[in-house]
Amino acid sequence: MMNDTGVGARELGKGLFDILRSPKMLLLGGVPALLSSLLLFAGIGVLAWFSGDLASWMTPFAEGWSAWWRVVLRAVLACALVAGAVLLGSVSFVALTLLIGGPFYDYIAECTERERGLDSGSDGAGQPRLVWRGVRDALRLVLVGVLGALLLFPFGFVPVLGQTVVPVCGVLFGAWLIALEVTGPVFQRLGMGLGRRHRMLWRHRRKVLGFAVPAYLLCLVPVAQLVVIPSAVVGGVLLAHRVLDHERGDDLSGVVPEGPAAPNGST
Repeated sequence: MMNDTGVGARELGKGLFDILRSPKMLLLGGVPALLSSLLLFAGIGVLAWFSGDLASWMTPFAEGWSAWWRVVLRAVLACALVAGAVLLGSVSFVALTLLIGGPFYDYIAECTERERGLDSGSDGAGQPRLVWRGVRDALRLVLVGVLGALLLFPFGFVPVLGQTVVPVCGVLFGAWLIALEVTGPVFQRLGMGLGRRHRMLWRHRRKVLGFAVPAYLLCLVPVAQLVVIPSAVVGGVLLAHRVLDHERGDDLSGVVPEGPAAPNGST
């Protein structure tokens, strides 16, 4: 189990090494991450500035309460609004970044495959269709991130549970979204939809989480995202090919895939 987790972590390390030795790819991958960071920080900043007004607007029923209880209620609600926005931003950050910089990251993925001699086969779809697949998957993952954040958010206020289990679930959920997102360029070219991608990665979940959990945690560090996102894209390409090799039975390590293969023609 630890060996599988280490394999995933090494793919992220390889991605980081490749990005750091290529200023061009670092710049191409860092600009979309910078733009999405600015958008999210600006949105959270605006929400924080107006959170008091929003809390007052949402609680007209508290006008007849005593001043102390009214202030406490609205302060808690204002903090909850900002905390929810931060949670939502953390789980949707990578999807937003890939949506903004899709062509840049597709180029990085293609360069990685070419430099490492990986099979860059496709199902024959043209570039417009590939772009549409990328946009469609990114929007779906943003929606999944929003729904996940909405489900996790209320449990964060439960004593003990909200300080232990919920943060761990949040990290695992965000990490899995990252894995789905950064492996996209390889799977999309092969015509594999998001559902099939999820099932395939789940059969290799220890490797995938070994890759994605460190990537997610590093994305929470300000400024680090500018390097981590393009590194994760490169590592995601390597991880996707490793998973595909296992599924095809071509992996040279002799490791047996972690579960039955996906049915032919599934999407």
